[in-house]
Amino acid sequence: MRFERREHRSFALVIATPVLAILCALALAGLLIAIAGAPVMEAYWRILVGAFGSRLSATETLTRASPLILTGLAAAVAFRAKLWNIGAEGQFYLGAIAVAAASSHLFGGLPPPLQVPLLLVAGAAAGIVLLLVPLWLRLRFSVDEVVTTLLLNFVAVLFVSMLIDGPLKDPMGFGWPQSQPVADAAVLPKLFARSRLHVGLMIALVFAVAVHLVQSRTVFGMQSRAAGLNPAGAVFAGVPLGRTLVTVACISGGLAGLAGAIEVMGVQGYVTTDLSPGYGYSGIVVAMLANLHPLGVVLAALFTAVMFVGADGMSRSMGIPSYIADVTVALSLISMLTGVFFTQYRIRR
Repeated sequence: MRFERREHRSFALVIATPVLAILCALALAGLLIAIAGAPVMEAYWRILVGAFGSRLSATETLTRASPLILTGLAAAVAFRAKLWNIGAEGQFYLGAIAVAAASSHLFGGLPPPLQVPLLLVAGAAAGIVLLLVPLWLRLRFSVDEVVTTLLLNFVAVLFVSMLIDGPLKDPMGFGWPQSQPVADAAVLPKLFARSRLHVGLMIALVFAVAVHLVQSRTVFGMQSRAAGLNPAGAVFAGVPLGRTLVTVACISGGLAGLAGAIEVMGVQGYVTTDLSPGYGYSGIVVAMLANLHPLGVVLAALFTAVMFVGADGMSRSMGIPSYIADVTVALSLISMLTGVFFTQYRIRR
């Protein structure tokens, strides 16, 4: 028995892979639910009701999906060019703290039409800086960016912790470690009254479409795909590999930093060390479930948000641990990786 690379992957196979991966993950998670002594189908129905059963739950699901779209795009853009950005979590936090600092000390007095775009740019720029460091180490010293980006996550969170316990600590926070709140003029408008859903969702959708157009219809998109498929061949064909990877890093880090910016400006209003429930790491799962397709990232982010929000409702109503959502998302990633492998290779006797 041997594995043989497929010369051509049909469109139906590429589309079916994430669907089958999710179904496989749900089936495996169903075994755990059954072991817990609960009816499987009712548990999944409770998840749907918890995610979309009311106006509040539906808007909360979309609110959770907004940063997941951006971190998923950050991973998808980088992975397509074989730049293994595992540091979206740290870039998320650095983008968030940059917004809090800029709103408190730089742009706080500006009107909303000026302040909001400047803060979004500041958040994106912070994410870019954090990713350019590992890229420089890779290009200059051939250091594996998987290790450096992963370890920088912890450095970024500790750096944020230092700031919110020191120079950026909120004096009105009653000693709680949190940053100074963003100015009222910097708060993103809500899409619906009496909900947390904000225009950050629209920003995320616009970037998903923009990334898709860039990757599919521009020279840079072709160069980034070539850099991922065969770096040596891309260089031989005249692709400026270093410059292409720097641009990819700017887009990827900027999207992850932007996710932190919209979370602070649209939902929390200030930065804490538990601002993210793992948006950066979940973005990797989202990107893989989408098969690195920018538009597929939107659907994958929605599925992940449904699992996270709906599992809370299911846990309360049926007494099942809400960690089943984490297990399902993890199983989805494993199933998707297996499926992607078999879309690229076939077994030959």
